[in-house]
Amino acid sequence: MMALVAHIAELAEKHKLLERRIEEAVSRPGSDDLEIHRMKLEKLKLKDEIARLSGSETRH
Repeated sequence: MMALVAHIAELAEKHKLLERRIEEAVSRPGSDDLEIHRMKLEKLKLKDEIARLSGSETRH
């Protein structure tokens, strides 16, 4: 159970860091739209994984 909580916290931290990287990339002139799109997809995957794991945590 504690390992799951730690894993969710780690994923949440990665999500937060990715959010910052996206904001920085968007604000930069001449930013790579494809890279921004890739980061947004990765961020969405992290969010889905956090939600899935959080749901399984409450079912125990």
